[in-house]
Amino acid sequence: MNLSIRWIPGKGFFLWGDRPFDYGNDPFDRAQEWKFRLFADHRPSFYGSFVDVEEWEGVIGLVLPPQRALDFLLNPPASDFFHWDWSPEIRALQRLAPAVDQALTEKRWQPDYRSWRQGKKGLCLDLAAGDSGGGTGIALADLSEWTSLLVEAQISDDLTARLRWEQLVSDCPMLHPDYPREGPFLDEADWLEAIGWRADRTPFVVSLRLREPEMDEAWRLQVVLFDRDDPTGVIEIPVALAEANAAPVLPAPWQPYAERIGRSVRKWLSVAPRLGRDDESSREGDGQAPKAPRLKAELTEGEAWNFLAEDSLRLAQAGERILLPRWWEDLKKKGLRLKAVSRSMPGETEASFVGMDSLVHFDWKLAVGETELTEAEFREAARQNRRLLRIRGRWVQLDPALVRQALKVMNRKGGEMDLAEVLRLHYSHPAAGDGLSDDDSFDKTAVADGSAAFSPFDPAKAETDSVQRLSLEVELNEQLAQMARQLTQQAAGPLLGEPPGFCGHLRSYQRAGLSWLWFLRPFGFGGCLADDMGLGKTIQWIAYLLQIKAAESQQASQSRRPTPSLLICPTSVLGNWQKELAAFAPSLRVYLHYGPQRAKGEALTHAVAAADLTLTTYGLAHLDESDLGALRWDCLCLDEAQNIKNVYTKQSMAVRQFTARHRVALTGTPMENRLSELWSIMDFLNPGYLGGASEFLRQFAHTAGLDGEAAAAEQVRRLVRPFLLRRVKSDPAIEPDLPDKQESKEFLPLTLEQAALYENVIGELFERIDEETGITRRGLILKTLTRLKQVCDHPALLLKEKTPGDFRRRSAKVDRLLEMIEELRQEGDGCLIFTQYVEMGRLLQVCMRQELGERAEFLHGGVPKARRDDMIERFQSRDDFAILILSLRAGGFGLNLTAANHVFHFDRWWNPAVENQATDRAYRIGQLRHVQVHKFITLGTLEERIDELLERKQGLNDSIVGNGEAWVTELSTRELREIFALRREWVGRE
Repeated sequence: MNLSIRWIPGKGFFLWGDRPFDYGNDPFDRAQEWKFRLFADHRPSFYGSFVDVEEWEGVIGLVLPPQRALDFLLNPPASDFFHWDWSPEIRALQRLAPAVDQALTEKRWQPDYRSWRQGKKGLCLDLAAGDSGGGTGIALADLSEWTSLLVEAQISDDLTARLRWEQLVSDCPMLHPDYPREGPFLDEADWLEAIGWRADRTPFVVSLRLREPEMDEAWRLQVVLFDRDDPTGVIEIPVALAEANAAPVLPAPWQPYAERIGRSVRKWLSVAPRLGRDDESSREGDGQAPKAPRLKAELTEGEAWNFLAEDSLRLAQAGERILLPRWWEDLKKKGLRLKAVSRSMPGETEASFVGMDSLVHFDWKLAVGETELTEAEFREAARQNRRLLRIRGRWVQLDPALVRQALKVMNRKGGEMDLAEVLRLHYSHPAAGDGLSDDDSFDKTAVADGSAAFSPFDPAKAETDSVQRLSLEVELNEQLAQMARQLTQQAAGPLLGEPPGFCGHLRSYQRAGLSWLWFLRPFGFGGCLADDMGLGKTIQWIAYLLQIKAAESQQASQSRRPTPSLLICPTSVLGNWQKELAAFAPSLRVYLHYGPQRAKGEALTHAVAAADLTLTTYGLAHLDESDLGALRWDCLCLDEAQNIKNVYTKQSMAVRQFTARHRVALTGTPMENRLSELWSIMDFLNPGYLGGASEFLRQFAHTAGLDGEAAAAEQVRRLVRPFLLRRVKSDPAIEPDLPDKQESKEFLPLTLEQAALYENVIGELFERIDEETGITRRGLILKTLTRLKQVCDHPALLLKEKTPGDFRRRSAKVDRLLEMIEELRQEGDGCLIFTQYVEMGRLLQVCMRQELGERAEFLHGGVPKARRDDMIERFQSRDDFAILILSLRAGGFGLNLTAANHVFHFDRWWNPAVENQATDRAYRIGQLRHVQVHKFITLGTLEERIDELLERKQGLNDSIVGNGEAWVTELSTRELREIFALRREWVGRE
């Protein structure tokens, strides 16, 4: 039977016969028959049992894996009954097999050069020249794959050999997957030496040096030999001699290795063909074959640039030693800096209005390292297309891509930029400027200089890399530099005192906030006051309004009326603002633009003109955008400015269109989750300062990796610092100025649903109250009181809903509570929430989880002692939750809950002693932080009336209010009507 063989890539050898045995009709059965006859004496395959029968390209035969094929070829089967006629390929492989087996036994394997040239990495056997497999009829690539698979199988069981190979792959640049493999610049011997597998016995190292010109000379290439054993042993070889025969000029021990110099030159020319000389000596002539190219001895300025910027990198990556001028490595890292040197300050005087859109005039300079070129010098060098320029004794590189980019920027911008761009450049990177791309976006991603040997040079990316290294800087004149310094030294200037008409006392840090806003005003720069919750952002801005009014009253004339200001806030804090304004600035005329009867058109213009301040909500800013946007405002202030964090919402787009001399944002959380939220607030304050949204996100928000995120965060901090003032309660300069316990009231409106329920409840009361007397009357009043307080908390509490829908929007109390908890949790604080109603506590517990994703525990009278103790211990240790809801009676005494530094009274007990006792769960010995107490009061309801009553009658005896709310039952019907009546102006309708 005639047997033939071929290689199946990745599997092994395929063996088939020319005529099958007459055994059955199935070809697979016939193949099985001759398989067992062929391997009848072959023990390694268990006599053929481990040999598979397969079909390959329509032929049925046997598949022999690499090791089994070697066994088969080393020990060809013999039979007394059958004659196996081996094909020439099989006979040649049988002759090769002993050499392969011996090489495996001696572990003579090495990296596979052929695989490397194909972009792969692997090992093959180091066979002698006569044993290479030529003449077997099998392709050398297939033989190489066979031996590689044999080596892989062997090395998998040899830990030492495997670690040596893995280390080589890791450390050797030439084995990097991206290393260029094009061109015949290495033979196998050179390659094995270059990767460090085979030792190079040559006693010297061949190097190529570029010498810079002196005076009017040309750039020169030199061949330099370095003694491996003696660093001082250096020989320079003329280029012509290096290509011919350098042996006569070499020391005697080096002469046998002279041919190595020619090999190096040929390799240089293969890697960098531009170094070849195209002259008569290297051209065809009289039918003769073209001669090998010759190495240039001299280079033009353009050729020298190509060698420095590209060819030297290619040669270094090919393992060659290249010597460049000392200044080049330093110079190529510096890139090109385009400097705008400002000539003028916008505005006539320091106190005049400037604005971010004011123009700054400047002159251009260009710098490379310490060397500066005037605009005229640079344009002349660009006209001559110079790439390497010696100016004032220093070499300067002018990358053509950078030059084109710089000219494009200079021509487009002319000699002026708006102040927003000037400040952005200054604060973004004061020392080195910003990377500038074609669309003026500022890419701060670090750019590698490309010098690492394992980073292949990609000509297609050259211009992109160059553009990234171009930086645009600004050099501020004295006036602008002084302004920039003042913006970053927010607490350095003189502090203003309380302005005329301010009823209260400003702490020192609050005076600093007022002074900062006042400093920003003349320049028209918007500012974000981002103090911690409880530090008094509200009164700082109220004091700022009074400061404006005082200044305008001094400058007022009959021909000029003061321009009113506009405050936009969430509906939930509208009442708070009215209360605060009335308390701290009663002289300010306030117009409330709210409710269904609010003024429109001309009536709105008159109403606004008669006031110092207009109050409205975010919802109405959108609904009444045309009316409010038609007016010019003095100061436009956004309270809880995180409401515009999404730049694409209607209310966010509306407020950006309003015209104002000065813009202010108040928020304790300028960035809740994303940098885009900070961009939205800053763009409202100073439009254009941070560029467009997509540009900002591309530059900062999408930075990958921890190092990139840290660098981006630092740059954003530098950019926003001049326009964002944030103080926290733990600041050493602020902490001594704060009281240990700080109480505040949150005044909140009713929703329409709550108002309807409220009126139904009081209607039922007054239908029956005159018919009842004694204990029945008192019981009816207490029941009504409870129902009204439940309505003020949330409609679901009165309606006994277990799973209320749209929970947050149905109660301003709940909405405001969630806003405040979201802010304090971002600061890492914990809180206690007191309520009289168990069902309200359960609803709040569910709400925290659904709306904020926060776990909250609820401690009430029904909690067993063991669970209660465990709950308190876990809260104190802050193991898994930081929000604890308590019923007023169950949590009002006997507990130590100092892990909380915020206390919320969600509904009022109207007994100061009881409420203080509850507050003291957090404000007690062991509390190391300032405690903030927040009392929620619903506007226009009995909660506000009773609060006013208690405030007016501070001397009420404890015997009157000491029994909680019982004193209310003793009031007359007329007094009850006055206390319970709903003031509809505070119903939440927009």
